[in-house]
Amino acid sequence: MQLSQKLAARFDKLQNSYPVKRSALIPMMMYAQDEFGYINDELIAEIAQRLDLRTVQVEETLEYYSMLRRKPAGKHHVQVCTNVACMLRGGYELLDHAKKRLEIGNKQTTKDGAFSLEEVECMGACTGAPAVQINYDFYENLTPLKFDRIIEEIDKGKHPQPVGVISGALHERNKLETPLISKRWGIQDSHKIDVFLQHGGYQALDKALKQMSPETIIDEVKKSNLRGRGGAGFPTGMKWSFVPKDTPKPKYVICNADESEPGTCKDRPLMEMDPHQLIEGMIIAGRAINAHNGFIYIRGEYRYVLDIVEVAIEEAYSRGYLGKNILGSGFDFDLVIHTGAGAYECGEESALMESLEGKRGYPRIKPPFPAIVGLYGCPTIINNVETLSAVPSIILEGGEAYANRGTPKNGGTRLLCVSGHINKPGIYEIPLGMNMKKFIDDVAGGISGGRKLKSVIPGGSSCPVLTAAEVDIAMDYDTVAKAGSMLGSGGMVVIDDETCMVDMARRIMQFYAHESCGWCIPCREGTTWLRKMLERFHAGLGRTEDIDMVGDLAKNMLGRTFCPLGDAAAMPTISIVTKFRNEFEDHLHGRCAYKSAEALVGSR
Repeated sequence: MQLSQKLAARFDKLQNSYPVKRSALIPMMMYAQDEFGYINDELIAEIAQRLDLRTVQVEETLEYYSMLRRKPAGKHHVQVCTNVACMLRGGYELLDHAKKRLEIGNKQTTKDGAFSLEEVECMGACTGAPAVQINYDFYENLTPLKFDRIIEEIDKGKHPQPVGVISGALHERNKLETPLISKRWGIQDSHKIDVFLQHGGYQALDKALKQMSPETIIDEVKKSNLRGRGGAGFPTGMKWSFVPKDTPKPKYVICNADESEPGTCKDRPLMEMDPHQLIEGMIIAGRAINAHNGFIYIRGEYRYVLDIVEVAIEEAYSRGYLGKNILGSGFDFDLVIHTGAGAYECGEESALMESLEGKRGYPRIKPPFPAIVGLYGCPTIINNVETLSAVPSIILEGGEAYANRGTPKNGGTRLLCVSGHINKPGIYEIPLGMNMKKFIDDVAGGISGGRKLKSVIPGGSSCPVLTAAEVDIAMDYDTVAKAGSMLGSGGMVVIDDETCMVDMARRIMQFYAHESCGWCIPCREGTTWLRKMLERFHAGLGRTEDIDMVGDLAKNMLGRTFCPLGDAAAMPTISIVTKFRNEFEDHLHGRCAYKSAEALVGSR
């Protein structure tokens, strides 16, 4: 079929970017959809022929990813987020307004084909809630009036100015913050290599390549007590040390930039404003395990961020920081940026590798673990953006100095994304161990509207909630775990005392039921049943025995699924049912103390 010159060039480049051609499948479909509006039969045949695949292999992969379409959308595809952070700040009201303004329903297109509308799950704009994405442009902190103005400009043939940097990433620094990996945020053109070099960029790489061995790099990372910032909190240096030294197979470094945990949006500004810091961290990681190839797997919604990182990679190649004989050290490292296509499951490391190989993002059974059998069956380390961005600082200032920024076994600083009912939603870098209550009150400005704190999701929607009485604790992995929750991915959602926790449980479960890959029965069936039960309960149609049934069903999911998604769905549900049982009992009488349950469910 006839492709534009630009798309044909994209296809040619992608076909030669991976050790296995099929890895180019998902990026090729995304770029093809950008040009044609959807993936038709001709495109499927063209892509299959280029990648030596059968059309059915392309089709079955296409059907898995929520961002890929078999039918055309409107010229301007309007996506409204209603996940927890946006829900708390008017996301559902904004969706209702959008339906009326555009005169279409969810997943419908206007008669003239100008607009289509879709209610979506978290799209990584939590600190700017409520948020809308039109094609790949983000619009944040919206009201119905602001939404109307955007639509009016589009109707006039104009391009409304989207946000360039996620809301709340740039703010006046609080004295309690300790900017380290965010220290270049706000500097003009900080994403460009010249500015990066002027502010200490690539000095850590020079040190790692010329003054350190792979073993000493890993030792410094171990000394730093850096724990994975993606959610699990596993010690980074230990993970790197698991990679076998003597193996004939190639080794790989993967950056998990598929940030999709509701409440979390820190990796986006790290790539928006300081992409070279991430690149530097990945090259050092490659040197530590003797890997010569890396991949940045970035979520599909972050297209403009992908473009920024892509330019940064080109700059790094042109200046000799990527490619052959980096800085004259004899070390070679190549880096490819890879786009996902909308699947929360791909945040799990084994599912991410399946996706990177051009397949559905189904999790793998472990063991073997990625350090031994990872991408293409080869030893692989996978870390998220924040983790890898911390590596240059560790190398420059030393592991012990970095560790001393935090608490024992919890080294360094942490980026927290604060959203919900808070006066100063935003992204803050603090030392690990800061008191949570003090952080909410003194750094994030306290509860909005003069209301009282009811509950906190400490680290993303998969974390058990804490009540207002439980937040006077240190924010480090071990202390928060003792309190019955997790620091997770740093996505803190603050909930005030006028929020229905039954509704919160319902919305969280709607997300996990939507995102379950369906691979294993406990997760596929469990999340679906729980979603239906919670929707029915919030509508005032629950039974007394349903309260315990919700809790028991969630408990029976724990530890019984191939990947942590089942646990992620179960843990917040169990905590809400246990800590806010009285609100479930109130709903038995057909009422919600906070909202009209009938009207609320009817709008969904």
